Amino acid sequence: MTETLPPCPECSGVYTYEMGALLVCPECGHEWSPASAEPAGVAEDDGLIRDAVGNVLADGDTVTVTKTLKVKGSPSGIKAGTKVRNIRLVDGVDGHDIDCKIDGFGSMQLKSSVVKKT
Repeated sequence: MTETLPPCPECSGVYTYEMGALLVCPECGHEWSPASAEPAGVAEDDGLIRDAVGNVLADGDTVTVTKTLKVKGSPSGIKAGTKVRNIRLVDGVDGHDIDCKIDGFGSMQLKSSVVKKT
């Protein structure tokens, strides 16, 4: 046997073996198809920016803030449920990948993990 089998996607065990058309992990008992394992890894790191639910975001989308955010210099912050229109996707600092204008606050950057596409 010259080919190496991928580790288990559940427990990362290296002792996987083939059983018919499936791969099996003897450590945790997980069974999976080798064809389904490859696209799953590509989908996780496909370069797209996704919201808190997993929807793909694009420039010009309208999003809703999912949790109350503290804003430096503001006594109230941004409340959950605030709609943000016409977002712009950027390569920001510390995961802030959305550039937008929020009524009452002005221009700021948000993380995609705290918004939901509407």
